Amino acid sequence: MSEILSITEKKPIAAITTPIGEGGIAVIRVSGRGSIAKVQECFKGKDLGALPSHTIHFGRIIDPKGRLVDEVLVSLFHSPKSYTGEETVEISCHGGILVTQRVYETLLATGIHPAQAGEFTQRAFLNGKLGLEQAEAVADLIHARSVKAVDAANQQLSGSLGTYVKEFRQQIIDATAMIELELDFIEEDVEFANKDQLQQLLLDLKTAIHRLLESYEVGRLVKDGIKTVLIGRPNAGKSTLLNALVGSERAIVTDIAGTTRDTVDVEWNHGGLLFRLTDTAGLRETADRVEAEGVRRSQQAVKEADVIVYLRDLNQPFTIKEMNEIKQLQSSAVETPFIVIGTQFDRLSQAQPSVHATHEANQESDWSKIEDLHISATTGLGLTKLKDLIKEVALRQTHYDGASLLVTSSRHRDAFEKTMNHVESALDGLMGRLTGDFLAIDLRAALQSLGTITGEITNEDILDSIFSRFCIGK
Repeated sequence: MSEILSITEKKPIAAITTPIGEGGIAVIRVSGRGSIAKVQECFKGKDLGALPSHTIHFGRIIDPKGRLVDEVLVSLFHSPKSYTGEETVEISCHGGILVTQRVYETLLATGIHPAQAGEFTQRAFLNGKLGLEQAEAVADLIHARSVKAVDAANQQLSGSLGTYVKEFRQQIIDATAMIELELDFIEEDVEFANKDQLQQLLLDLKTAIHRLLESYEVGRLVKDGIKTVLIGRPNAGKSTLLNALVGSERAIVTDIAGTTRDTVDVEWNHGGLLFRLTDTAGLRETADRVEAEGVRRSQQAVKEADVIVYLRDLNQPFTIKEMNEIKQLQSSAVETPFIVIGTQFDRLSQAQPSVHATHEANQESDWSKIEDLHISATTGLGLTKLKDLIKEVALRQTHYDGASLLVTSSRHRDAFEKTMNHVESALDGLMGRLTGDFLAIDLRAALQSLGTITGEITNEDILDSIFSRFCIGK
């Protein structure tokens, strides 16, 4: 725990908190004991130490040789009313790369230390300004790639999950206290804990945790994006569709079969959700080693997909071979949502028996009309319906209403799963009339698991893992 303890010494740290580049302004944050005095050493203007918190002041940054570096605005935040809970100064300077770096280096010359990745937020957690789950939400908010991901991060940052967990913990703490009190009076045969009430409490807790665990699947999709794989035979229109969905030429399109040799991944936002589209090599037998590797990667992408979109060229006969190909893909996908799209509808010839299966394939009546939707990526026909269909099937097996509390972190999911196991074990013990000392073991273990979510119980490895995701400056 030595690294954690060293942070609490509150030495002043500084970092450029805005992206490096050319812009109107850049912001440099300084936090820690004596930050205002350190900034004053290179600031020409008012006496910062005599000014109230939450005020902004104009002045100039002067380097150690007395040269003007930049004209700035300095914002003051006295402890504990700051993001970190420490004395904090934020310096707004001009946003050029060189001038920002010069201001930053001038601050370091006073003895301020460079901040490490996530150190400001880590201090906020250690100083009690944020729960650990809220600190994680800060990183999620920064890295969010969709509106729904922003909403989920803000929900967690508001403390909703932490409040929920703390209520769980307090109920278990009260129950555990009663059970352990009985152990002190075991020879007097005194009963402090109402076993029926304890059983109901654990049943309610089990139901609530189960509901949160169920939310993880949609939480994962919201946070990480929905892996949507476009697959089909060569020249079925996969690359054309990908380009049409994202609105730019991201994949090469030609009329030569086998143009796409490798998977192509592109991000696409629709309905507030992030979709990670994957264009794949056309499925066919080939002697070309490079194309064969592309086909293998296509099949691997199907196994990892959250949604599979199979594209079938309506201008080509639907054969038994392709039908079996689709069946095999569906079988390997298990419970993954699978939709079949009829493509190139704008080129459909009335002479082609392609909207329905050929006579050969039509012998199996269930497959006489295989496509969920007919589209033309070239003309845009059916694309709006396709976008909505992909979103619908992606969330079909979840219970997402847009307002419910979501578990988006695999760390939180693991902690809830461990808590659930201990709660179930305690319930089994109650039913089996185990003595209080055995029940207390499971209840304390449940408390331990819940405490790791909000940070009441933590260790250096957990903190290192969490804050390593942060950028320097946050």
